[in-house]
Amino acid sequence: MINRTFGAALVCAGLLAPMASAQHMMPQGDDMTTGQPATSGMSHAMKHHKMHNHGPIGVPGRHQLPKGKLVLTYRYGTMEMSGIRQGTDDMDANTLVTTIPNAFAALPGQPPTIRVAPVSMSMDMHMLGALYAPSERLTLMGMLPYVEKSMTMRTYAGPAGTTVLGDNTTTSNGLGDIRLGALLALNKTRKGGARVGLGLSLPTGSITETGQMLSPMNTRPTRRLAYSMQLGSGTFDLHPSLTVESGRGALNWGGQLRGILRLGENDEGYRHGHEAALTGWISYRTAPWISYSGRAEYRHAGRIKGQDANIAGPSLGADPRNYGGDYITLYAGADMTPRRGLLKGQLLGVELGLPVYQNLNGVQSKTDWSLAVAWRKPF
Repeated sequence: MINRTFGAALVCAGLLAPMASAQHMMPQGDDMTTGQPATSGMSHAMKHHKMHNHGPIGVPGRHQLPKGKLVLTYRYGTMEMSGIRQGTDDMDANTLVTTIPNAFAALPGQPPTIRVAPVSMSMDMHMLGALYAPSERLTLMGMLPYVEKSMTMRTYAGPAGTTVLGDNTTTSNGLGDIRLGALLALNKTRKGGARVGLGLSLPTGSITETGQMLSPMNTRPTRRLAYSMQLGSGTFDLHPSLTVESGRGALNWGGQLRGILRLGENDEGYRHGHEAALTGWISYRTAPWISYSGRAEYRHAGRIKGQDANIAGPSLGADPRNYGGDYITLYAGADMTPRRGLLKGQLLGVELGLPVYQNLNGVQSKTDWSLAVAWRKPF
């Protein structure tokens, strides 16, 4: 299991990032139309082509809107995790359940080592958003996420040994953390410029989700799910960013530094780790209606601080030390503006993320891949 803040933040990914948060790994992007007002002599599709700076959809805060412009967005992000890793080294399940200490071994009835091993985890996020520009320099935004998570665990029989008792799957779903934000242009050009962003996520996602477990003693108690299976952070979180973007001809490029700052601990006595990410990208328009992008991202996420007294047991996800780490991910995407049909003038994007480096805190599951899809409609 792994920390998710997923942006997900993949997956908004930024989704995706990821969640990507996560959180950490899921889609966070708020890509939108921008640029100079189109002339009346242009076709409807060409107006949107002139207004849209192409690039990766998984980067939040890339663009600002022209004054008075409104954009509605829908984003879908998904990610998959599997396997076991300690730091940068992979580990098999038999080694995990016979050598890794159980953080709760001192409690009555707890075995000395981990006895519940992760098999797989998936997270899906649906995010509705709205963006509006009250001035040329300021764009306001709001995002409403719905999160679905599923985790399959393998329980080993008794307090020791490698006899498999069985697999168990738990799920959680519901409203995530609502996010509000603003982008302010430091300077603004037709090809981009520099801008700062500041977002605030509200603790609207549940942090008290429960599910039925399969214990090493072959009982099925209902317990509070691991931190990674909760739907929000439980804290007010700041999302600052600094973005620089430029281009020449059909080529665009840019970079961004962003973070997540947790403001205090939540009602259950803990907070997720602070995060920082640095990403750079390049995109190329091969035709007036489509561009392709590639980017690389480094992300650091801290461990969980504190502990929820209702989360305990011989599994990795119950230990706050097994969250966060350092990640390098490569992304490839496409950005499209259909010129005919029902989607004429609307903006569509897709981005696939594949991790190339994961140095994880403690012992966790690894991220396999993430995918983000976005639809945007300007008014």
